[in-house]
Amino acid sequence: MLAVSPQNLTIEEVAAVSRELQLAGPQDVLRWAIKQFQPRLMMATAFGAEGCCLIHMLAELDPTVTMINLDTGYQFRETLELRERIKDRYGIAVEYIRPEQTVAEYEAEHGGPLHGIRPDQCCYDRKIRPLQQAVARIQPLAWISAIRQDQTSDRAAGGIVQWDAKFNLVKVNPLFNWNKKDVWSFIMKHGVPYNPLHDEGYPSIGCQPCTRPVQPGEDDRAGRWAGKVKKECGLHVIEVKDGAGI
Repeated sequence: MLAVSPQNLTIEEVAAVSRELQLAGPQDVLRWAIKQFQPRLMMATAFGAEGCCLIHMLAELDPTVTMINLDTGYQFRETLELRERIKDRYGIAVEYIRPEQTVAEYEAEHGGPLHGIRPDQCCYDRKIRPLQQAVARIQPLAWISAIRQDQTSDRAAGGIVQWDAKFNLVKVNPLFNWNKKDVWSFIMKHGVPYNPLHDEGYPSIGCQPCTRPVQPGEDDRAGRWAGKVKKECGLHVIEVKDGAGI
C-alpha cells in the first residue's frame, strides 16, 4: 500500500490509494482508513441498509470511530428507533447532528415547510450546513460514507477513496463496489439491525416528507423527492476545486 502522510495527503495520492484499493473488500478499506486517519476519522450515516453494514464492521474493527447522523427533524420514527437498536446491539451511540433551528422555528421563519417548494435549500440548511459545522468542530481528516456506485450518476463519479472538495476531507467509500444483493446478504448473514421500512417498499430512506415507497419496476431512488429531478441531498455531489492536501 502506498505510504502517505494523513496530514498532507495530496489529491494525486488519494487517487493512487483508490486504485490500489479497487479490489479490496470493505473491511480492508476500513482497516486502511483506521490506520491512516484514526482518531480523526468520522462516519456519517443515515441508518440506511448500507450504513448499518458499515456500523457492524466498525463495531468489530474500531468502535471508537466517531459516528454521526444528520437529524434534520424530519426523519422517520423508524429511523430514530433504529439508532437506539444499534446502540443496544453494538454499544455505539451515534451522535445526532442537528440544525440550529427546530423544525417549528425553521418553518415559522419561512412561512411554512420548504421541502416541497425549495427542497435544495431545505437540504442545504438542515443537512449540508450542519455537517459543515460538525466538521469544523470535530476536525476529522477523513469521513466514511456508505454510498454505492450503482445508486446514482453522482455517486458513480466517486471512488473507493476520493477528495471531497465540498468539505475539504478525504472521503472513504468502502461499499463503492457493492450492489444491493451484497448489502442484504451481509445483513442476513450477520443479523445486522436495519430499518423496517425497507420491508415496506422503501429501498432508500431519507426525510419523511420527501420519501415514499417505490412501485414495482421503479428505480430504488424513485421514492426520493418523487416527481422532481432532484435525486441527491447534495452531500454526495462532487465539487471540483483547485488545490491539494488536507
